[in-house]
Amino acid sequence: MLLEGKVVIVTGGSRGIGQAIAVACAKEGANVAINYWGDNDKSYGRLSAVEEVLADIEGLGRRAIAVEGNVAEPATGVELVSRTVEALGRVDVLASNAGICPFHAFLDMPPSVYERTVAVNLNGAFYVTQAAANQMKAQGTGGSIVATSSISALVGGGMQTHYTPTKAGVHSLMQSCAIALGPYGIRCNSVMPGTIATDLNAEDLADEEKRTYMEKRIPLGRLGAPDDVAQCVVFLASDRARYVTGASLLVDGGLFVNLQ
Repeated sequence: MLLEGKVVIVTGGSRGIGQAIAVACAKEGANVAINYWGDNDKSYGRLSAVEEVLADIEGLGRRAIAVEGNVAEPATGVELVSRTVEALGRVDVLASNAGICPFHAFLDMPPSVYERTVAVNLNGAFYVTQAAANQMKAQGTGGSIVATSSISALVGGGMQTHYTPTKAGVHSLMQSCAIALGPYGIRCNSVMPGTIATDLNAEDLADEEKRTYMEKRIPLGRLGAPDDVAQCVVFLASDRARYVTGASLLVDGGLFVNLQ
């Protein structure tokens, strides 16, 4: 029970990596508040995505709430933290995970695609981190912030010229926040997932030739699962990482180092 008695906020917590983080934290003893937005609540069978993750957490004997809001709006982070404190008492951990990646070529990319990606991925991480950090500071007991960056913070992508800078920015944000928030006992780190199979990229990976190509590039021989990332977030959030701040952890099966 690495997070026994802790309260965790997970943005983008209804699907994919965020859902896995929320459930993994609950398995380790945490009560969880998830943020979601818009069509991320579309139905999957009997339950919506949000209802499903809340049921999973409550089935583990933990408390859970869901707060809808677009993290790109500064007020969303403030409301998310306020409602978490009201319902669950405090905030000990923030998993800043919400993000989008609408693949698009560079030369004809509309400004709206670029601006929306920056707003959600980078601005959203900033606003939510700021709100959570202010609450942690007020509590006076420290805390942990773990942001979902990406292997794309370290490498380029021809269809990701709007996306890769945001993930590099998230990594840099955590480095600077580690310095700014260290005096308050707040640790700030990032995880950098490689190719993780989720419902968000299922259509892209449905191309068998592309999927096989990706798997062959990964030394461990498989695509990542959301829980592969979630377990690393749990570690960084826990006291086992008590002397780790300003760090980034690649969670990519060795993809980045496979340059040959």
